[in-house]
Amino acid sequence: MENEKPPGVIESLFDRTTDYIETRAELLKLKAVKGTSEIVSGLVSKIVLIVVFCFFLMVLNIALGLWLGEMLDKTYYGFFALSGFYLIVGLIIYASRKSWLVTPVANSIIKKIS
Repeated sequence: MENEKPPGVIESLFDRTTDYIETRAELLKLKAVKGTSEIVSGLVSKIVLIVVFCFFLMVLNIALGLWLGEMLDKTYYGFFALSGFYLIVGLIIYASRKSWLVTPVANSIIKKIS
């Protein structure tokens, strides 16, 4: 009779274990939601900034193209010169995209997730 456990000890242990597992699952869900919300809010704010910056660059490029065209006596010459410049910049970025874009973006995503 000494080794007999009082009734309800096993049920109590089972209930506590179940509560622990449910609490742990809820904690993991909340951590996932927090991480997702941080990533999404960061992306949204960066997208808004990129859109505003693109509008700024677009207007600046139009003004620069018109100014260069005035300097070269033909408006379209200014835009040709500007597009040639961007072609060269684009080729340089394309050639070094792995070290300038792919690796830093992948590292920042990994850092944000972990």
